[in-house]
Amino acid sequence: MTTEGRTGQPKPRVAVLFGGRSSEHAVSCVTAAGVLGAIDTDKYDVIPIGIAKTGQWVLVSGDTNAWSLSSSSLPEVAPSAQTVALAEIGGAHQLIVAAPNTVPEELGAVDVVFPLLHGPFGEDGTIQGLLELSDTRYVGAGVLASAVGMDKHFMKVVFESVGLHVGPYIAVTDRQWRNDPETVRKRVDQLGFPVFVKPARAGSSMGISKVDSLEGLDTAIETAREHDPKLVIEAGITGREIECAVLEGRGTDGPRTSMPGEISVAGGGHEFYDFNAKYVDDAAALSCPADLPEEAITRVRELAAVAFDAVGGEGLSRVDFFYTPDGDLIINEINTMPGFTPKSMYPQMWKASGLGYAELIDELIHLALHRKTGLR
Repeated sequence: MTTEGRTGQPKPRVAVLFGGRSSEHAVSCVTAAGVLGAIDTDKYDVIPIGIAKTGQWVLVSGDTNAWSLSSSSLPEVAPSAQTVALAEIGGAHQLIVAAPNTVPEELGAVDVVFPLLHGPFGEDGTIQGLLELSDTRYVGAGVLASAVGMDKHFMKVVFESVGLHVGPYIAVTDRQWRNDPETVRKRVDQLGFPVFVKPARAGSSMGISKVDSLEGLDTAIETAREHDPKLVIEAGITGREIECAVLEGRGTDGPRTSMPGEISVAGGGHEFYDFNAKYVDDAAALSCPADLPEEAITRVRELAAVAFDAVGGEGLSRVDFFYTPDGDLIINEINTMPGFTPKSMYPQMWKASGLGYAELIDELIHLALHRKTGLR
């Protein structure tokens, strides 16, 4: 690949898109701080674009300090009098800034969008559909893979269809809970306790509760429903939490996998790997490669690639497993836009496998620039 972009500019122009309407807005901003601080600006012309919680697209500062997590506040994209839009002008995909009672200003063409959005309205196929409609190339999974990877229920259905081992679970829709909560309670009781109650379409451990008895179930369900009316309730599994980073192969090559890593949570009173353990208390640690038998390491990497292909993955994904005391591997989930700060598990696993953070960003942009939009 030359340093010239699709639009004929001296170097490819990358729009880094972050923030968004979901409850993971702040996590997206923190991810953007990492990418903006590491992307090679000698190689790429970088345009930071924030999405406010209202859904407005705005031009924002590329100063990483503005988007980093601090002890006093969570970063947030503020609305603006000026709105950014993507439009096709003269055969190129142009960024336009518009404000009331003013003539729209053209900011120039965009070669690729790097969507660093977590959760609904970004990671779930919605932004990918918008970019497909506008024929704009972008980093990461497409519409279907993003949607399946966001919905823990349908994700499990897909995994089961290709023979991956999925733990016991039930899905609970809004209608089921409102019309017949007692049946839901009975189904959960049949799973056995403890269980984990999760929003079906949220990430970053938002709204997740561990429940040890029926007495705590209703409260946990209502907590999860604050994030999503659809829930997944999973039986607790005794096992070590093992993760594997997947990177799309070039051309017709199959997906590449990192050495597996193991999550441990120390201090802070965290029973499991929740939001505060991940982002606030810095209580999570990664060991990579994980201390596993060689055959288990090989198997984790093979199954991670199977999961990636099963959902139609592109770009990047992180696949999470439980490694049980008897040596079984139970798949937990796939994350098509995992946390992507330098300290996040996905880049750390690739670093331990020989691919540094800046090089990883470069590779993802390369893949996006060489992948057409539409059916593929």
